[in-house]
Amino acid sequence: MQHETISDLTRRFGLSTRTLRYYEQIGLIRSIRGSGYAYRMYDQSNITRLRQIMLLRRLRIPIKQIATLLESGEAREAIGVFAEHERGIRNEIDGLQALETVLQVLIRRLEQARTVKLGEQLTSDEGIATLIQTLPEESNRLKEVRSMQDIRPMERPAKLRDVRLVYLPPATVAASHFIGEEPESVAGERILRLVKETDLLARKPDVRLYGFNHPNPVDESNDHGYEFWLTIPDDMELPPYLTRKRFEGGLYAAHMIAFGDFHEWEWLNEWVQTNGEYEYRGNGSPENMFDALEEHLNTYTHLGNGNMIPMGLQLDLLIPVKKKVEE
Repeated sequence: MQHETISDLTRRFGLSTRTLRYYEQIGLIRSIRGSGYAYRMYDQSNITRLRQIMLLRRLRIPIKQIATLLESGEAREAIGVFAEHERGIRNEIDGLQALETVLQVLIRRLEQARTVKLGEQLTSDEGIATLIQTLPEESNRLKEVRSMQDIRPMERPAKLRDVRLVYLPPATVAASHFIGEEPESVAGERILRLVKETDLLARKPDVRLYGFNHPNPVDESNDHGYEFWLTIPDDMELPPYLTRKRFEGGLYAAHMIAFGDFHEWEWLNEWVQTNGEYEYRGNGSPENMFDALEEHLNTYTHLGNGNMIPMGLQLDLLIPVKKKVEE
């Protein structure tokens, strides 16, 4: 039976090694480690399963439901999931059509009264106000809340609609760094060990967890480094397997993703390069992802449950920025 390496699959399916390892961690696929293999290998049944996962993701089926569907294999269960998803898509389409109608009416009204300001038109024209109020709350926000994971990579938007500007406060951090196979797992286990040994969550319930490649993958083995930064009290003593560092914080462009959608780094970087108001302010190199960070969201709960990468994990992608100086 033919087997393929993790590098083969990343090239074939356009997925990152972190995504494949995540799928394996939550039980969607499995690898083997034979005595003659230096790296993880996947047989044809798991390659087929990965292809099924990719197809279901293209249908915008959430990972949790994909796991349920593949585990069950029952047509009845699949029909129920697809029907529920279809109803959601239909509601979204109806909301967008209603929004389109209201915008068309508003454009025509403004064209007929070009000297009237928008604010005056909205507040003085009862017909316009009534039309807008007939829209359901969600339809006013459909384009804002639409997840970027619902857009295929080849349909990359000109700019992200959900980029936020966030200020990360300076902090003392416990750094966990490892280079080699599965560096995220090794470095993450050290973070979990610290949390358990020191009762950190009771001492610092506002804990935050950042991470970044250090260094990035450099060859087909995909061996690379990863470093976690966990915020800690300034006076906290650290065990020898961790390093104390100072995170200077600052302004960042932020975009939230579901774990695994790391191709969206490209989109966030494009926003930083083209938004016109903010620019990159880092001094980093490819070795540390140019000072960009990945922040684990809902860290308090995940660390409390002893799980670095739970199913449904969400991350903030973060690129350091500053406001452009007007020339």
